[in-house]
Amino acid sequence: MSNQVPEDGTLLPLMEEFYTIQGEGYHTGKAAYFIRLGGCDVGCHWCDVKESWDAELHPLTSADLIVENAKKFPAKTVVITGGEPLLYNLDYLTRGLKDAGIQTFIETSGAYPLSGYWDWICLSPKKFKGPRPDVLNAAGELKVIVFNKSDFQWAEEHARFVGKNCKLYLQPEWSKMTEMTPLIIEYVKENPQWEISLQTHKYLNIP
Repeated sequence: MSNQVPEDGTLLPLMEEFYTIQGEGYHTGKAAYFIRLGGCDVGCHWCDVKESWDAELHPLTSADLIVENAKKFPAKTVVITGGEPLLYNLDYLTRGLKDAGIQTFIETSGAYPLSGYWDWICLSPKKFKGPRPDVLNAAGELKVIVFNKSDFQWAEEHARFVGKNCKLYLQPEWSKMTEMTPLIIEYVKENPQWEISLQTHKYLNIP
């Protein structure tokens, strides 16, 4: 984590921000403004944004400016992702967004303490650094990436610790799509508490 990021979260390492259609999970198909923060030490070998890992590569940006940029778009929904966004204190940024009438969603591995004010928490836990109980308890959706057969058991282990109203998703890892999708289909038919999430933005060829 960059030493320069202030503890109050008024400056954050911004990798990119863009307006698009949410591609996966519970909110698939909805317009949203994405804020991608740099910095991650979870280190998934199949990560599709490895350039986000080093926070030092991404300029420290005023949280107030990020809020102003988000306000310009018709959809009043922001998704904060990474990297791993909970490396940073997100109270200041999310308070600013909510004061502007914008809903706040986060996508996190859950490996760090929960900060920020959220309308929706998507927890996507990773084997390399497991999720914390406070994030498991708060999650609205548990989205497990299926890279190999052992990930079904991993998914069930974490499903035991989320709230009873948490939505459960299995999502094939993109490079293993052909191999894993039939297994996920059969698993969901046998275990209908789970649903399938697909990376529809990749089919649509949008960010």
